[in-house]
Amino acid sequence: MKILRPVAAAVLLVSLAACKHSADRSILYERMGRLLEEGEFAELEKLADSLKTLRLSDNDLVAKADSFVQIAGRIAIDFSVPEADFIDDLKKRTGGYSLEEFRLWEKNNWLERRKINGEIRYFRRAASNLVRLRDFNLRRAYFDSLNSVSPEIRFRLKHIESVIRAARENSAPVVPVEMTITYSLTVKSDAVPEGEIVRCWLPYPREDQPRQQKVKLISASHGNYIVSPDSVTHRTIFMEGRAVKGIPLVFKVEFSYQFGAQYYDPDNINNLPSSGYSGICDKYISEQLPHICFTERVKKLADSIAGNEKEPFRILKKLYYWIDSNIPWAGALEYSTIPCIPEYVLANRRGDCGMKTFLLMSMLRYKGIPVRWQSGWMMPPDDENLHDWCEVFIEGTGWLPVDMSYGLQYSDDKKIKEFYLSGIDSYRLIVNNGVSGKLFPPKKFLRSETLDFQRGEVEWEGGNLYFNEWTYNMGIEYTAKSNYSEKRNRMQLTP
Repeated sequence: MKILRPVAAAVLLVSLAACKHSADRSILYERMGRLLEEGEFAELEKLADSLKTLRLSDNDLVAKADSFVQIAGRIAIDFSVPEADFIDDLKKRTGGYSLEEFRLWEKNNWLERRKINGEIRYFRRAASNLVRLRDFNLRRAYFDSLNSVSPEIRFRLKHIESVIRAARENSAPVVPVEMTITYSLTVKSDAVPEGEIVRCWLPYPREDQPRQQKVKLISASHGNYIVSPDSVTHRTIFMEGRAVKGIPLVFKVEFSYQFGAQYYDPDNINNLPSSGYSGICDKYISEQLPHICFTERVKKLADSIAGNEKEPFRILKKLYYWIDSNIPWAGALEYSTIPCIPEYVLANRRGDCGMKTFLLMSMLRYKGIPVRWQSGWMMPPDDENLHDWCEVFIEGTGWLPVDMSYGLQYSDDKKIKEFYLSGIDSYRLIVNNGVSGKLFPPKKFLRSETLDFQRGEVEWEGGNLYFNEWTYNMGIEYTAKSNYSEKRNRMQLTP
């Protein structure tokens, strides 16, 4: 369909005000979607403002237009680097490059850029991602050797070895680590008008997980807090505070908990074909659109990788190995701006922890193997960060923790190498048992993170506060029992 010009758009707006035909609304939705796709964000905002000026009684239409504008704003934040700045950053990271190399990177779709309002803008992580993609695809031996000797990997391998040794034939949680967490979210000064009430949801540990025990709330910055029940998808602690002119508004919580690693020895996993699932597993073998999906590309890939294999764990292993070998980790766009994550991953051959997990889950469910989302934080010393993984159900064995992003480990010991195919370490914080759930209490406006919940959410009566309007901070204290007794405090800055 051709793009409507300003005059045609104005005629359509008048038509909407007069008759509000559903066909007219569909054309307008398509118009806004096209403007979003083509980066014409200024025109999109004008169109949305025109709808508000008409004072339409169609609140759904106005809300839809506003959501398009919000997504455009989020894309603009992600793609905020001018071309000259990107080139300078890339030269510093690579030490220089030839025109031939640059053209190869363009051909391989490794340069993340968009035209926004007529100007080329690069993804804020485009330069660092380019180096990672280049090394993974063209310098794999160097990439592997460099990563295998990193302090984080060496710590992880030593820990994995202790977990496997402690687990033996028992799949119960082992090697528990106790942690005290101080988490704060700071709304920037004057992000909200003085006197307005700000509503805030912070991550809080689930208590319905065998691996995560002894959860204790130590303190909260605001006495009107509400801790959500474990029955909801996203575990939160909710608070309200009043904005003061010129002063940042800080929401803070301190809690402690114990997390135990878990390992299922592949030699003891039931490899018999499933006899069929029922009841609670039904929803875990179904699509959950748009990001757990059975698109033609997903189905074709899953079938080609699995081949004639019928045993669920072996199918899982084949899919896991393929993703690990073909989809490198890369800093990701905000999920709320991506229409279909598995399709994005396959088209661009890269993704972060959650994106790789969505692809794995889509292929597993398509093959009839139950899998569910789990996420929160990875908490190892000097390497804490947001993190996503999943759990796969194998009949006769139960729910196996599977970390697609951690991937195959740098070890000649097969059990250590494949640990995250059926195991999880002691350094985790579980907050979510699914995606796209409702917050408790409910949020009024579009969430900053529409799928997961890890950093927090903030809003006031004027709307949602996006990530660029606040910062978050995670402080961790490991107890002596974890063999790592040291206070840590690393600021995590938003765009």
